[in-house]
Amino acid sequence: MGMRLPALARALIAVALILLGSVARAETPIVVASKLDTEGALLGQMMAAIIEAHGLPVERRIQLGPTNILRAAILAGQIDVYPEYTGNGALFFHREDDPVWQDAAQGYAEVAALDKAQNGLIWLAPAPADNTWVIAIRKDLPGFPPLPCVGDLAAYLKGGRFRLAASAEFVESPAALPAFEAAYGFHLTGDQLLTLSGGNTAATLRAAAEGISGVNAAMAYGTDGAIAALGLVALCDDKHAQVVYAPAPVVRQAVLDAHAEIGPALGRVFATLTRERLQELNARIAVEGEEARSVADDYLKSTQAAR
Repeated sequence: MGMRLPALARALIAVALILLGSVARAETPIVVASKLDTEGALLGQMMAAIIEAHGLPVERRIQLGPTNILRAAILAGQIDVYPEYTGNGALFFHREDDPVWQDAAQGYAEVAALDKAQNGLIWLAPAPADNTWVIAIRKDLPGFPPLPCVGDLAAYLKGGRFRLAASAEFVESPAALPAFEAAYGFHLTGDQLLTLSGGNTAATLRAAAEGISGVNAAMAYGTDGAIAALGLVALCDDKHAQVVYAPAPVVRQAVLDAHAEIGPALGRVFATLTRERLQELNARIAVEGEEARSVADDYLKSTQAAR
């Protein structure tokens, strides 16, 4: 039989072990990651700063990789939280043909329920923005209302000169231009398209802004920073031809259980990120050349939601 310690000594040892355990837990950083694109970096840096503001250590893995890398990493527990898009639920759960993804609220509810049940991943409330495919036009095209939609383009095409710069994927994918054409009842001829091999929206938007090869419209993503900066406007999709890609924080359940306070904090900030706000912030990075972390920190200082 081993030597028995006095009650006081045993109590002190117990307290010391508890304190050591608390220190060890406190020193384990929350790993915040993001995808490679401008918006991913912006949102990832915002999320990291919000979590740090609650006194929690953070390891940044910003611009870690494309969607498949981030998805594999969070499923494996290698990262803890990152910004994702609701529409990617169609890809994650092999439901590409399900119309649920074309409705913002239903798509979010579906991916949140599936990921929580199957993978222990929690989708916090998404931003009121949509980074899906859009058609952006020059603001000087005649006959369009101040807030134009794709239906207005269908009417314009009956007599107006039009040429769209777009990637081959946008032109050919059934979910992209053909979905717009089917929903709104128009068809672009070969002469009305400038098809580019790559999918870089910076190239398509600049072609429209500068009128290159007669182009006056461009394939883009809804929150592209260059849209407004180049004097273009995105056409609204009021018939919901496209899948909704609303950005939302995705966090592992175990991390949220341990640090419940970060959920509401992230939610308050994402609630302020409208399409126009994201366009503005993305433009500061993509057009004006500012660092994503600097833009994120500046925005958080300017909004009460971060507090």
